Amino acid sequence: MATLDLAAIGNCAIASLIDRNARHVWFCFPRLDGDPVFSALINGEDPQQGFMDVVVCDTVETTQRYIRNTAVLETIITDKNGGQVRIVDFAPRAPRFGRSFRPPMLVRRIEPLTKRVRLKVRIRPHFNYGATRPTISFGSNHVRYTGGQMTLRVTTDMAIAYLLEEAEFALDKPVNLFIGPDESVPEAPDTLAQSFLAATIEDWQAWVRGLSIPFEWQNEVIRSAITLKLCSCEDTGAIVAALTTSIPEAPHTARNWDYRFCWLRDAFFTVGALNRLGATRTMENFIRFIIDAVLRADDVAIAPLYPISTSTSSEERLASALAGYQGMGPVRIGNAAVSQIQNDAYGSIILTAAQIFWDARLTYKGLATLYQQLRGVGRLAARCALTPDAGPWEYRGRASIHTYSAAMCWAALHRLALIAERVGESAEAQEWEALATKLRAEILNRATMPEGWISGVLDAPFVDATCLLLAEVGLLPANDPRVVKTLDVIGQRLVRDGFVMRYDEADDFGHPETAFLVCTFWYVDALALAGRRDQAREIFNNVLAVRNGAGLLSEDVMAGTRTLWGNFPQAYSHVGLIHSAARLSRSWEEALWRAS
Repeated sequence: MATLDLAAIGNCAIASLIDRNARHVWFCFPRLDGDPVFSALINGEDPQQGFMDVVVCDTVETTQRYIRNTAVLETIITDKNGGQVRIVDFAPRAPRFGRSFRPPMLVRRIEPLTKRVRLKVRIRPHFNYGATRPTISFGSNHVRYTGGQMTLRVTTDMAIAYLLEEAEFALDKPVNLFIGPDESVPEAPDTLAQSFLAATIEDWQAWVRGLSIPFEWQNEVIRSAITLKLCSCEDTGAIVAALTTSIPEAPHTARNWDYRFCWLRDAFFTVGALNRLGATRTMENFIRFIIDAVLRADDVAIAPLYPISTSTSSEERLASALAGYQGMGPVRIGNAAVSQIQNDAYGSIILTAAQIFWDARLTYKGLATLYQQLRGVGRLAARCALTPDAGPWEYRGRASIHTYSAAMCWAALHRLALIAERVGESAEAQEWEALATKLRAEILNRATMPEGWISGVLDAPFVDATCLLLAEVGLLPANDPRVVKTLDVIGQRLVRDGFVMRYDEADDFGHPETAFLVCTFWYVDALALAGRRDQAREIFNNVLAVRNGAGLLSEDVMAGTRTLWGNFPQAYSHVGLIHSAARLSRSWEEALWRAS
């Protein structure tokens, strides 16, 4: 049965998910939002197609780890006679000719650690979301799998007959497989694989060496940073919400979506996490993507999500050939939320772009022109702030005036006032600030309940985890009595087994069953800001304990069983981990001084 005990490898062009037995169960080709040629993860409980694996005869033990500070995965399989095989999986990346070399290719190297281990290699791709079996052709050193307009080529130095027939053989020397475009490999596979491996390890470790990390939870933050980078498409700068589609939020639920898109809502927090890490190039590319994707015309409504490239359709449709995660379909391609009204998007874009106006490390030119473009977003925020929308949780069957959406519109106006002053538009700065002041007063008046806590919707009581973010975006100070009371109400109503639900009332699909991991990190941050650091650290460590064996998180967790659900790995969850670790950690100076 498929589980989310998976590791992720990739190179910011493609990515693959690998289970504990070294089976590739999810690989979209030729980029992160492409056709999943390996899709066993969502192909039912006993899939016979859509994977790549190595079957070692009489396996008794499997161990797995990442090579330190990289996205290179090592799996060691032991047979009943003590024989061992080492499998190394990675996607090549390295600087080359002054650019980043990141081909849409997987490399698998299989090495004998002892003599005479018997195994077979199986590669079973399919195309068109499982609907098309491949036509197979081969040459002296490669196999071509073709379906429709797509061809996947496997170049190898193992016997082609063994690969085609999935025949068992004795491994007495390393074999290498290159899985990717229909292009010849002009070098000796063993030499090239070792060269790619060394360069890829160096590239990842050099990137990690440039990160600014907290003193505590260093390994957890580094793994989250690498995972966040794996969710990025360096070609366009976009960061997808997750690498997968259609992993349900809970068993047998209809809450089941395609997350291979870039959400504006996540942008502000993602930029914050990248900034904390000092990952300036990834941050700058992401900000540029957000600006380029969104700021196309003045006063035109902004969609809540965008594809990583304009060639990808966001239209939601079903992939009927795939049975779904653990057989829990449907499998969705695209996301209908793209057509929703989500008013927090206006604040997300301006808060994201604001980094450019103050960060001296960035090289963006034309700040006055950018401000002129942002003015249209500000006018939309002022006009839409107090109108109903689908809200931050993307309700599909109802609309309300959501406090978080209105607060983000306020943040848009407030930051525009600061930006206008920054570019020398003092008169406009005063106008934006006046609009922001008026809006803030109305939000707080209509969202504050008689008991003193802040509701998730205006004019009605609704406990919502997004209210934990009101201090984060600056609507209220963290020690404001309304913030403290809201924190207490959320603790009483939404916390389950140390994890935080989004809300606890029925929605379009009934009552939520799982806790949302990023909400738990928001709760940790809010507790820390309120001075309750011991409780915050306890909750934070509780979340870290549900990371899978590779140190990764999905979107949701089932309280009680503590099992991961939802799309995987979830960028937003790892963004939350980075934020919370930075907020809670002792400083380097404090820790080292105490240690001495």
